[in-house]
Amino acid sequence: MHARSALFDLYGDHLRARGARAPVAALVRLLAPLGVHPPAVRTAVSRMVRQGWLEPVRIEGQPGYALTSRARRRLDDAAARIYRTTPEGNGSGLSGNGSGGWDRHWHLGILREVPNARRREQLASQLAFLGWAPLSDGAWVGLRNDAEVDQILGMEGIAADRFRAPVDDGAVEFARRVWKLDALGASYDAWLIEAKALVETAGDDTSDEQAFAVRSELVHEWRKFLFLDPGLPAELLPDDWAGTKAAAFFDFHAERLSPAAGRFVDNCLTYH
Repeated sequence: MHARSALFDLYGDHLRARGARAPVAALVRLLAPLGVHPPAVRTAVSRMVRQGWLEPVRIEGQPGYALTSRARRRLDDAAARIYRTTPEGNGSGLSGNGSGGWDRHWHLGILREVPNARRREQLASQLAFLGWAPLSDGAWVGLRNDAEVDQILGMEGIAADRFRAPVDDGAVEFARRVWKLDALGASYDAWLIEAKALVETAGDDTSDEQAFAVRSELVHEWRKFLFLDPGLPAELLPDDWAGTKAAAFFDFHAERLSPAAGRFVDNCLTYH
């Protein structure tokens, strides 16, 4: 697990609900069970400060880092999708659960100028997180008129024309092809096999530290679907959608391991 990804998971899954800040020493203790060494923690923290995700603070006289307002919004949205807690919220949700507010239109963005390969890759990663899929190098389609799409395009200095088109009888096949639902379903099946093997290492008698480590890896691997699953409404998904079974498994074990993992986090935060 890369240090930067581990920090995002830690802040989003635990620290966001505990004041969204932590001393550097606590961050080092918390990431140690995940195999992240202190120099890597500090390097990742510095990088996240430069990128506007973290800001330095003093916590009881100790140096620490807090989430910026931008990071809070992003992690709040991510948590709502990961745990599917707000079906009507921002419209995003894994496994087709939480597409609330869909207006039965495709939302299109046509770039006025196709950027170079490096910038296309950066743009693709950011738009994929919002559930948008490429139709070509210069055209994208999504389910909603996300304001963040315009923010991303503005930050990248890319101009685009935006359109809205009603769905027709071919919507199911269009969604299957554009969002590569066959491959996505196979990814859910593969994740489930690996997740079952992972949670078997954390039984009822596992330590708080082990529960934290296993749950962190479970969440980390599940979070990758934020960039793969656009959160399509049920009517656009295949019957017996693989994501539904995977989501139920994730929910059960994330909840089962949560108390012990939370105790480990609290102990690391209060340790002096």
